[in-house]
Amino acid sequence: MKTFISLKTATKFAFLLVIISLFFFACKKTSDVAAPIDPVITVTPPDLTTKINSSVSGFVTDGNNVAVKDASVLLGTTTVLTDKYGFFEARNVQMVQNAAVVTVSKTGFFKGIKTYIATANKSAFLRIKLMPKASAGTVNATAGGVVTLVSGLSINFPASAIVNASTNAAYTGTVTVAAFYINPMATDLNSIMPGDLRGLNTDGELKLLTTYGMAAVELTGAGGELLQIATGKKAVLTMPISTALSASAPAIIPLWYFNETNGLWKQEGSATKNGNTYVGDVSHFSFWNCDVPNNYVQFNCTVVNTAGQPVQNAYVKISLVSNPLNATYGYTDSSGYVSGAVPNNALLKLDVFGSVNCSTAAFSQTFTTTNVNVAYGNVSISTAANIATLVGSVKNCAGAPVTNGYLIVQYGNANSRIQLSNTGTYSINRLVCSFPTTITLVGEDAGALQQSTPISYIVSAAGVNNIPIINACGVTTQQFINYTINGAPYSFTPPADTLYYSNNLQSIIQIEANRLTSPFSNLKFSFSNTAIAVGSSLNLFKFNPSQIIDTISINTPINVNITEYGAVGQFTAGNFTGALNGRPPANTIYNITCNFRIRRNN
Repeated sequence: MKTFISLKTATKFAFLLVIISLFFFACKKTSDVAAPIDPVITVTPPDLTTKINSSVSGFVTDGNNVAVKDASVLLGTTTVLTDKYGFFEARNVQMVQNAAVVTVSKTGFFKGIKTYIATANKSAFLRIKLMPKASAGTVNATAGGVVTLVSGLSINFPASAIVNASTNAAYTGTVTVAAFYINPMATDLNSIMPGDLRGLNTDGELKLLTTYGMAAVELTGAGGELLQIATGKKAVLTMPISTALSASAPAIIPLWYFNETNGLWKQEGSATKNGNTYVGDVSHFSFWNCDVPNNYVQFNCTVVNTAGQPVQNAYVKISLVSNPLNATYGYTDSSGYVSGAVPNNALLKLDVFGSVNCSTAAFSQTFTTTNVNVAYGNVSISTAANIATLVGSVKNCAGAPVTNGYLIVQYGNANSRIQLSNTGTYSINRLVCSFPTTITLVGEDAGALQQSTPISYIVSAAGVNNIPIINACGVTTQQFINYTINGAPYSFTPPADTLYYSNNLQSIIQIEANRLTSPFSNLKFSFSNTAIAVGSSLNLFKFNPSQIIDTISINTPINVNITEYGAVGQFTAGNFTGALNGRPPANTIYNITCNFRIRRNN
């Protein structure tokens, strides 16, 4: 697998700050000596039609690094769902070679979209963070108005400038504005932002972009319909400029919007610097970006220990020597490989850490780029430099090796998914900040739907650490919703069906279930989480199955009996029985029963 990296660095003009996003490309491993490879060729226009088979995997989390379960991940024409850890994987899917697009969708979040360069017989690895699609305010479509976020992001709507996005009909009601400011100085910028900071300028040339700030904006009407700016009208977008970037921010900067179809930014208009903000007119809404375009070269390296074995999930930083703060980061994949774009004609520094929390690099070295790509080769890190080799095995409930399973490893804020051998063994080289340190492990038996409880292991020294046998047993991973309506049985069971658990801020637990294959069906129900615990009895607020077309209500209270309530990552289970009332004049009674067990993701 290849790991996505991005950089914040300098442009070809030394006085400008550049934030550059690395993208995928393939190159054979070379010797430990830096060596040039094929020169960068700018294609005008770039080829965005040729497709190849590509394999992609990754993790999806929310802004608090909590796994997002059952998010829909679109890769070309293939759709997969994230599991309980937010993990997704698709093999040999048709993707556009020069701009392969991965789009993650989940109710309540802005889309998470990543773009990479696909190469035959190579895999891609991504970490994607979904940002909440929260209302920033409302305006009256007829009168217009201004919505301003705490971050300083502001949108000024002119009067009578809103239309229905589907029909183009004028809209005159209340407009709900969902917005999110993406800070270019965020260390997790590459996980949050859409694309890979490549864009097409007005001449159709593909460039690497310098971002001074991004915004996600979506407009909806009173009925939930999507809205847009009317043809011939423009809203005024005010984007805050980070204090760290203010001095180097150009007086006028190009504006770019994100094209969700091809996964690239597209230049349209410009913004003017006004104090600590950029102000520009925009004709539509999705994602907008203030950027300076630049040229680049490609870079790759492989992080290994002194025995030549790959070091997985190492935290890699590449920075401009003249300004070390101008950098962003990425993680090595299971083969220790990392790749992407770096500034041309620049003196750069490569640092390798155990995690984002490490203060001291295990490896540091400078290198210079010209106008040709660089295959850096192996980055060899001494075992004494905080590399721990975790060796162990996972057994099933019968005490035999797990033949179809994996190990979830949590270090810092990131999960890793390690496939077990067919004899249930694993060997992982992990770079850590210091010793002793704690790593959390969960063994899973995919065939038996069993897992271990989370095990915290204290890694006390570099070198081989023999982990005690992990028993993937005792916690069933089975999830289900079984219910009846007037005696007729229905059910949802992953992975064929999707289940989603939401514990929101209104002290309500909402459960959603969907069947994505024929016969299609869905279910939503919610209940109070006040004083929830095993043995508690909670009020059912709604129960809406697709099998009931009638408008229904709960006139006689129905209690949800909780039989299991674990921590986040574990399970909530319960049951209830009662009657739903149909609308007048028929007043049909629907007698229901329900048993459920769903993994908590928040």
